[in-house]
Amino acid sequence: MSRSPKAGKNKEKQMRYFDYTLLFIIIFLVGFGLVMLYSTSSYNAQLKFDDSAFYLKKQLSATLLGFAGMLLVANIDYHVWLKLSGLAYLTAAALCTAVIFAGTNLNGSTRWLKIGPLSFQPSEVAKMAVILFLSALISRIPRQMGSFYTIIKVIVLVLPIVGIVAYSNLSTAIIILGIAICLIFVASPKYLQFIVMGGIVLAVGAVFIMLESYRAERLKIWLNPEAFEKGYQTLQGLYAIGSGGLFGKGLGESMQKLGFLPEAQNDMIFSIICEELGLFGAICVILLFLLLLWRFLVIANNAPDLAGALIVVGIMSHIALQVILNIAVVTNSIPNTGVTLPFISYGGTSAAILLTEMGLALGVSRGIKLEKV
Repeated sequence: MSRSPKAGKNKEKQMRYFDYTLLFIIIFLVGFGLVMLYSTSSYNAQLKFDDSAFYLKKQLSATLLGFAGMLLVANIDYHVWLKLSGLAYLTAAALCTAVIFAGTNLNGSTRWLKIGPLSFQPSEVAKMAVILFLSALISRIPRQMGSFYTIIKVIVLVLPIVGIVAYSNLSTAIIILGIAICLIFVASPKYLQFIVMGGIVLAVGAVFIMLESYRAERLKIWLNPEAFEKGYQTLQGLYAIGSGGLFGKGLGESMQKLGFLPEAQNDMIFSIICEELGLFGAICVILLFLLLLWRFLVIANNAPDLAGALIVVGIMSHIALQVILNIAVVTNSIPNTGVTLPFISYGGTSAAILLTEMGLALGVSRGIKLEKV
């Protein structure tokens, strides 16, 4: 059977799209993150491990693994991952449960699972699993999402993994719940329903805070860091931000990283950016993240179907929530939550999973078809 000339002409006019701008921003952020990580951690690494590049080497290994994951995921049709979303959700829930019973304690927190020589944070895997799971679920019932009852049912499906993660890592549980709420809001933007849900979330959050004394203590430290020994890190971070001025002391010239700011390469790395690169450098970093979110928005708006758009919205919500929470903690705008700065803070699991998530977004962008002019 011969193909009609019109169909052939339309096919010729269509052109596959790939978001190279998003890829460039990711590479730039990762490169900048590695430079800042080495600058921030070299002194501490030399003292602890007699190797100034110890943290850099570990992060670089995880980053290379993440890029491999990104290329693999980006080159496979994202609908394949959607079909596996239920299995991914159950696997993530099982791994997070395993942390409660067989997790490895590090720096006073039991958030890691060790399997042979490999150590990773299942809660990071849970974020991507929830994005895929909810994207697949909501895309099957888009018309029912206008019902408050349906919204409650969707949230109830996510609550088990939120509760499991919250047992050992409340900040990550908040991010997972935030991702879920953002996806549901995009599918059903009815403000009254979300005001009610917001009240429920605040009530549940208050209960979780009161269940553990150290969480309530964090609120007191936030309000008056000078009065508590544990407020030391917050104060040192604020000193770093204040001493950076407009253009900073220069790359590698931070004083606070020389033993004054504990574990500066982790959650507090933004304060070192402010100290070394100043307000100008901090604004540039924030603008880079805004550019990243803008590319996600472009891809979501032009995605070939609802499922693809929801995947990208979920990833966008994940990045936005972590950036906002991290910077808010560093500036003492909210209590300390232990949230890393995406692509910049030290963390192998976070780096690898984030880059794999970027592969999902790039995979959705490959499905966009443009008309040749």
